[in-house]
Amino acid sequence: MGGPTPSTAVETRATALVDSEKQLFDSEYRRFFVDGETKPKHVGEPYLLENAGATSGVLLVHGLMAAPEEVREWAEYLFARGYTVYAPRMAGHGTSAADLSRRSAREWIDSVDRGYAILKSRCDRIVAAGFSTGGAVVLHRVIENPQAFEAVISISAPLAFRKFSARFAGALSLWNQTLAAAGVKRFRKEFVPNDADNPQINYLRCPVRSIAQVQRLMREVYRGLASVSIPALVIHAKDDPKVDVRSGRDIHRRLGASTKRYCEIDFDQHGIVRGQVAARVFAEVGEFLQQCVPAASGVSR
Repeated sequence: MGGPTPSTAVETRATALVDSEKQLFDSEYRRFFVDGETKPKHVGEPYLLENAGATSGVLLVHGLMAAPEEVREWAEYLFARGYTVYAPRMAGHGTSAADLSRRSAREWIDSVDRGYAILKSRCDRIVAAGFSTGGAVVLHRVIENPQAFEAVISISAPLAFRKFSARFAGALSLWNQTLAAAGVKRFRKEFVPNDADNPQINYLRCPVRSIAQVQRLMREVYRGLASVSIPALVIHAKDDPKVDVRSGRDIHRRLGASTKRYCEIDFDQHGIVRGQVAARVFAEVGEFLQQCVPAASGVSR
């Protein structure tokens, strides 16, 4: 009796990878559950939307204090256009703010890298796409692994926050760490309120350490943008109250890609991948992908 065919073996491995991510989430959801803060489980669970005929896949990454559910509408739009989509859960998300406060940008990157492995087991060509901090993470992965991706889409990535207080996040995070190491609980300010666009998904308090981690990550991204040579789409809301619109403009300007597009959406909220405004965003995404990375040979949707 012969063993499994190569295609069956690949499918079995891919299913095991997806199951492993879901099991990890289940374990961390139970461990870090906070009554009144932790959202329903479906909000944080990673998901795969698989198109059998797709040769192209989209790795779709959510933002800070959010969860895979944040990019669900975007994922369903891409799936309807013929792409296979995987939305990973970045470490510390979909559980509680206390969990997130312990996590580093390196752990978020590792989560996304595992998502890439899942998608690559099913598709030949991968597009990296992300919203807000997710946009920062996918830009980082493209800079570090230029041969792994066909194109990149960054929406509302935070080179610069609008709030003046965000400038002090690094210093405050270091202060908190120093006090914690000394066993001092007083005078520590580890969380700040989050004015959430999607309170049914987002945490309502933000770890100061997480803001500092995003800023550190974006400094790395900024230095490497000129090396990006694959097609790139950058989108930002014109009147984003959380992330300065100059972030999108600067990212686009510094990108080294010969094929790059910048779109500014006339909107006054940070979250532009859900609700009515998302239709305008998705139309830009769809046009960009149709030109650069079609879902599959011979597939037109």
